Amino acid sequence: MNIYLTAIIKSKPEFTAAIKSILLNMVEESRREAACIQYDLHQDNDDANTFFFHEVWSGAEGLNQHNQQPYIVAFGSAAKTMLAETPVILKGHKLA
Repeated sequence: MNIYLTAIIKSKPEFTAAIKSILLNMVEESRREAACIQYDLHQDNDDANTFFFHEVWSGAEGLNQHNQQPYIVAFGSAAKTMLAETPVILKGHKLA
């Protein structure tokens, strides 16, 4: 069953450009993964420090493998100092 995920990421203002660069690299790398069906990055219209992903994965195993990729682990390390708050991750299934 497909997994639908939304991630909301808020950078500290002084790190917005750096976080944006990291996130764009994550898009490029993630889209190469076999389990990735969709991986879209957005930047909030009203708050340039807020980014959000809409992702679709072919299953839990593929998502788990994604979360172990070096570029995801590197983002986790950068997040400790560059983000204003812990990312919000919403995971669900499609109803309609």
